[in-house]
Amino acid sequence: MSQLTIAAPNTALPAQVAAAAAAAGLTVLSAEPATAISGAPTTRFVLALAANPARTLQLELSQSFDFADGLAAWLAEAAVRMRNPRPDAYLTLNGLPLTFSQFAWPFHDSSAGADTSLVHGQVNLADGGDGILHAKISASMTVTFRAVVKAPEQPFAEGFIYNAVRKTMDQGQLELVKSGNRQPVPVTTRYYSVKTGKFSFNDTTEQERTRFLAAKTFWLSGVLGAGEPVWLLDPRDAQYLNTTLDELKKNAEALAGKGLIELGADGFAMPTASLMARDAEYRAEVAAALAAIKPSFNEEMRGGHTNM
Repeated sequence: MSQLTIAAPNTALPAQVAAAAAAAGLTVLSAEPATAISGAPTTRFVLALAANPARTLQLELSQSFDFADGLAAWLAEAAVRMRNPRPDAYLTLNGLPLTFSQFAWPFHDSSAGADTSLVHGQVNLADGGDGILHAKISASMTVTFRAVVKAPEQPFAEGFIYNAVRKTMDQGQLELVKSGNRQPVPVTTRYYSVKTGKFSFNDTTEQERTRFLAAKTFWLSGVLGAGEPVWLLDPRDAQYLNTTLDELKKNAEALAGKGLIELGADGFAMPTASLMARDAEYRAEVAAALAAIKPSFNEEMRGGHTNM
């Protein structure tokens, strides 16, 4: 077995992150030494939105992180997403509102000996209830896929990992349970086009995207956010829906034209009374999605995975 190589502490990392965060409108609340699952040293940052310090985000980087790779784009996007009332909440195409948490960055090698890298985390059903239904995630990245990823670090992998989780949920291959073992989310080159250099998750129609944005506004703003505006032009959603930000903007404008949302020039939207009147419809979608997940889940995959 090869011996783990521990990188020398990057003493400049906290100052580098602080400067990049400030440029994005964020502040560093704390920067503490930590240890990755692999045993390698990391630095764990808690970032806050300068305009609203109650909105925070955790960023964990390995000590070997090459700052030359850049954080600016990720931090700038994160700063906009943190204006959401629930920055940790996302919607699936099948209508499930989920929160993402406890992701342990960076990736670590599988202890099973497989030539894969793993990251562990958790998603919870976020329908305004107790949130007890969840799935513990073990997302695996193959050696072939690693070649197209800039670095196995949070800023470069979080977006496509979250989208792979959503896609796997759409396929009925993850189950939301009260307790259980980690469930696999394989991330392979099927999600990436070498020809275009882009990730690919779901081919969607205009109707599907419009319905997605309406449901997102209902859940993330109306139910989870007490009516605070939610970002409808999120690049992660554009990637997940295989579309562009321009198309999402057109879809959002169509919803505004129907009187279902109040859309701001910044791409943030709030639900109207007409949209919130569809409460029974959206909750029925959640119930149907939960019912579809359970019987389609492979029972052989439920047990085991102790080495993931």
